[in-house]
Amino acid sequence: MSERNISDDSPDFGEPVIRTVPRPLDLNSNGDVFGGWILSHMDIAGGIVANLQAGQRVAAVSVDSMSFIRPVYVGDVVSIYGAVEKIGTTSIAVKLETQVRRHDAAEQLKVTEGTFVYVAIDRAGRPIPVDQTG
Repeated sequence: MSERNISDDSPDFGEPVIRTVPRPLDLNSNGDVFGGWILSHMDIAGGIVANLQAGQRVAAVSVDSMSFIRPVYVGDVVSIYGAVEKIGTTSIAVKLETQVRRHDAAEQLKVTEGTFVYVAIDRAGRPIPVDQTG
């Protein structure tokens, strides 16, 4: 798979929700960053986006889609972008995209994308209506 600049085919999400750098402890047995590490950071980013929209506590309930496009390496600058895709009565679907800037390149590359769904909840953990105005 050839690598290409992210701006060729991706929507503009604005500023990253999260930016971080993986460390050697985040590697799987193949020497790439563990997929669970990436999912975890995407979940955090999606939760931030959903919380800002809902204006209240949210909990992840599903990952509707997830694609791993290319590996992430130690030292890559990982940026996770997110945008609200759909708002339901109690739920918010957040489209997430992870991009990296390799240590030896100036361009960013898309490495994952997915849609995560969150539900607004009260203090007892029960679903409550989402503020549609955000």
